[in-house]
Formats: sequence, structure tokens, C-alpha cells
Amino acid sequence: MFVENGLGMSMGTMPLITNAKTRSISAENPNGEPGAGGQASSNLGVGRKGRPCIDLKQGEITTLANITGTGSIQHFWITVTDSTDKGSFVLRDLILRMYWDGEETPSVEAPLGDFFCNGFAIRKNVNSLPVSVNTSGGFNCYIPMPFRKSALITIENQHEKEINGFFYQFNYTLVDSLPENAGYFHAQWRRTKATALGEDHVILDGVKGSGQYIGTYIAWAALERCWWGEGEVKFYMDGDTEYPTICGTGTEDYFGGAWCYFDPRTKAPGSYSTPFLGYHFYDEATEVDGWYGHKVPMHGLYRWHVMDPVRFEKDLKVTVQAIGHNSRELFERSDDISSVAYWYQKEPNRNVPPFLSREERQPR
Repeated sequence: MFVENGLGMSMGTMPLITNAKTRSISAENPNGEPGAGGQASSNLGVGRKGRPCIDLKQGEITTLANITGTGSIQHFWITVTDSTDKGSFVLRDLILRMYWDGEETPSVEAPLGDFFCNGFAIRKNVNSLPVSVNTSGGFNCYIPMPFRKSALITIENQHEKEINGFFYQFNYTLVDSLPENAGYFHAQWRRTKATALGEDHVILDGVKGSGQYIGTYIAWAALERCWWGEGEVKFYMDGDTEYPTICGTGTEDYFGGAWCYFDPRTKAPGSYSTPFLGYHFYDEATEVDGWYGHKVPMHGLYRWHVMDPVRFEKDLKVTVQAIGHNSRELFERSDDISSVAYWYQKEPNRNVPPFLSREERQPR
């Protein structure tokens, strides 16, 4: 159905021709209009790379894409100056939001870096299928994002200064209709600055209706000593209360690793980045740092449920425990955990928690 409607393809369906219309929005064609790209002038003349980027004024919300019609975002790419500057926090200061079909509350709301599996406002390469982050700051997303009437995508600059040099391109299709069972894409960021002992970090809650959960990103700052990743990821669905339907066996297990990510060759945690899961960021960082002060170990992990989506019919809540091990026994921990949940549901989500302020989002 999605192939027939021009919303995506696999290697095997690439030869199939549809009547979908391909469009692209960038600074060179901000409205995605046919035959309207590349009209600005540079020192080389008209149409010679005259407007490749825009500036984001401090404190303002900028519209990146405003699309009317039926279709789907297929891929988008973003890069921004200062994204690799140590201590700039720009990747936590830019807020990405997406609204489908004229909704008032965003279906997607997350710091730019965290959405692309780059927490702590630190850029790190990601080699997965849905999200790819490449040298040195090319942020790519291939998650299909259907809409029936309209799509509005914005970026808010909460940085302390204007951002000069924000590059973007949104590639999408326009079609006559969508499959009835095509859900709306959602992504939600949350943070617990210091988990209370015995209380789980909530990755997602308040979801009502039917849909499927497709991914998790976690930026975990270990505030206490010893191994931090014994906590289980749990999915409470369709009326679950005290106990979940799905319960994993540990944090490193959920993200596809094992045994504390220990690499016997280096005698230290070993990172990896694969199409569907990764422990791609590890920073022991126990030294005193001029920007951050005395840093704590930081860990970045992602898991895409592309091949194993978690389907729900009525409601969904997702949590992770902060549990450690000191080589003798398990113990409850207090850690700084940020997360992004990615999912689809039939109706746009209207249960959006208050978004944390810039000060509350800053890495510790």
C-alpha cells in the first residue's frame, strides 16, 4: 500500500512507477514549489548557490516546512554551525517540532540533537537505518512521516545568541490518498535529572489509542559509581497497571549488547553502531574539564523496533529502571536520564507533557 501510494520503497520495489509527486523544501526553495528552486544570487550570479542556509534569530520560532495536501516526509537532513563546539549546548538549545493536519500541540517535540540520537549536546556519528549522523554534523532522518491535510515543521532557537548558518532539506511526496491504517509519527523527549531511588524513568506515558512503538534513544549520565545498566525496560500496554506485558532483562540487553559492554581487548566498554541498535557514545570523562567541571560517565544508546514494532490497541507506557551492580549485588541508583520515544498512532497525540525550560535541559 505504501509503495502504491508513493510513500516509500524497498530495493525490490524500486522499479515500480507511481503517480506520487516528489517535492523538496530547503533554503533554496522554502515552499517546495515546482520550478522555483535556486533563484537567489551569490557572487557567482543568479542560481549559483545563492541561499544555501538561513539564520535563526535568538528566541524566535522559524518555520522550516509548511506543506498543504496529502503526503509523507521521506527524508530530511539538517546541519548547523556551532554543533561541534564544546560547551555551546546548541544541540539542546534548538527545539524541533512537527504538527500534522493542523493540530495545536506538536506530535514531535525534542531538542535537535536528542532527536538524532545525540544527547548531552555532543555530536557523535550514528550508523543506523532510521537515523544517520555523519562527519561532521550531517543529521539525517529516514523515518516516514505521513500527513493527510498538512505538515508544519518548526525550529525554535533558545540559544543565547543568533545561529548563523542553519542548513536543511526536507524531501517529501504528495499523493492522492493515504492507506486508512497509516499512523501519524510522534517523538517525545523527557528528562529525569536525578532519578529517585526505586522510581523508574518514564520514557513515554499518556498515549491513548492504537499504534506501534518504533524506537528509543537514551542519554544516560551515571551519577553514581559502579555498573549502571541493570535496569529493565518495560512496556505497559492495553490496561497493564502494576506489571507490564513486555519486560526486558537489563538496559544493555535491550540495546542489543551484553555483560556491561565490556571489551576484553581494551578492558573498557566497547561501543557499536548498527542498523537497528547501538551503544554509540561512551565518555568516561572523569577528569576535571574547563567547560563542564568534574564530568561523570556519559552513555548514548539507541534501539529501533523496525523489525519488531511494539503494537498497542488502547494505551502505552514505557519505563526504564535505574539499577546498578557493584560486583556483589544489585542496588538502586540515582542517575541523570534523558530519552526520546518514537512511535506511530492513528490519531495525533494530544497528551503532551510540559516541555522543560532551557535551564532544565542543560547537561550537568
